[in-house]
Amino acid sequence: MEPINRSLQEVLARSPRLRAQMTELKGEIIQNKAIIQFLHEHQLTVDDPIVDRNIAKLYEFTQASHQCDRCPSLEGCINVVAGLQPDLILKNGAIELKYSKCPSRIKNEQERELERMISSMYMPKDVLKAQLSHIDMFFDDSRVFVVQRAKQFLNEYDATGKLPKKGLYIHGPFGVGKSFIIGALANELANRHIQTVIVYLPEFFREMKQSIQNQSLEPKLDFVKKAPVLMLDDIGAESMSAWVRDDILGTILQYRMSEQLPTFFTSNFNMNELAYHLTYTQRGEKEEVKAGRIMERIREVSEPIELKGKNMRNQS
Repeated sequence: MEPINRSLQEVLARSPRLRAQMTELKGEIIQNKAIIQFLHEHQLTVDDPIVDRNIAKLYEFTQASHQCDRCPSLEGCINVVAGLQPDLILKNGAIELKYSKCPSRIKNEQERELERMISSMYMPKDVLKAQLSHIDMFFDDSRVFVVQRAKQFLNEYDATGKLPKKGLYIHGPFGVGKSFIIGALANELANRHIQTVIVYLPEFFREMKQSIQNQSLEPKLDFVKKAPVLMLDDIGAESMSAWVRDDILGTILQYRMSEQLPTFFTSNFNMNELAYHLTYTQRGEKEEVKAGRIMERIREVSEPIELKGKNMRNQS
């Protein structure tokens, strides 16, 4: 540092104009209240050589915002590195800057971490933003019961630190809020740093068919079946081919049953109706035994519960 400082002094000595500019800059810098306090705390004066040697660091400090509590958002940050605020420190005879995260950056990182806890495929944004506290409990008793069961799942985890082995099979008419409830539960799990994969099944099955061509089927299938918590939305919405039923859905459920991983479902069918639906393939073939195997796995990883009520999609 000393050779650099000596060189700087030599340059300043040869250039009165530059020396005047540096003097003016230093005059502005040492008026900064935070810098004055820093120098006072470390028993330094404005004429101390350490100030001249570290004038660039002090200037960098003055150019950063130190009013992060007033910043509207991380996007509006004016600092060199968004979301980092500098503090002056004295280390080994030199003035240095130590950057720390501002409140906006901490909040932003927490929100992004929560978002990473939920992986969704083809799910509406309103479902992914759902909260249990936003669910209207005045429609009917079944809604209260379903929400209580969802909270029971959370309470068991909170009490034991382990996920329950079974999720819920929520069935009921169109538009009563089945998807909203699992979305709200996914957000509660995210707050507990539990990763959830939530999938709209009809579109997922279509993607699986296309994935055969680009050889991406296995990685996608593994990602879904190995999720700590899996939520399959709208099972039974469309007729399935035997391949989708047995090799895709069956594979996912077999793995989750073996590993005792909780799985949630939403459906317009109760379990008996779903069994009938799965019995007939797209070609009209009747396969009761294969449908029965799927239903056995569904019962192993979830418990049925009915959600009644009015179609909220038709309400303004």
